[in-house]
Amino acid sequence: MLPVNPQEDHRKRVRNYLISMGIRTLCFILAVVFTGPLRWICVALAVVLPYVAVVAANATQHRRIDVLGSVTPDDPPHQIDRGPTGPTGQAGHAPS
Repeated sequence: MLPVNPQEDHRKRVRNYLISMGIRTLCFILAVVFTGPLRWICVALAVVLPYVAVVAANATQHRRIDVLGSVTPDDPPHQIDRGPTGPTGQAGHAPS
């Protein structure tokens, strides 16, 4: 199974965030309408929902390496022969 398209993943996360914020707005309205313990439950939900919405919105779908495959070179890197390194053409000998 291939991973979800990043644009589709983003769209779903934004939609879920907006739904959570809509529920939070409803909780504020219901906190004004209700009295007693139900009011405080609505207030508590209105306080907690932004944290839950942000954490859920930032949770991207996990992409597994075994699904995508790993990237490995086809051949091992080759050793480069340097040859003579001194200015006279002989390794290790300085000019006189």
